[in-house]
Amino acid sequence: MSSRPPTPMMQRYLEVKAQNPDSLLLFRMGDFYELFYEDAQIAAKVLGLTLTSRDKGSPNP
Repeated sequence: MSSRPPTPMMQRYLEVKAQNPDSLLLFRMGDFYELFYEDAQIAAKVLGLTLTSRDKGSPNP
């Protein structure tokens, strides 16, 4: 992850993910559901989805 502190939403994601490491977590962001990190990669592969990113310049978009 980046050297910036996580946002409150991302902090919550990390907390829930730590409690549920074998689950894919979908977070509702407005009208959409989003997956992050390895969850996004797994879901994209299994469901045949294209990964997108908000910050393509980041090492962990």
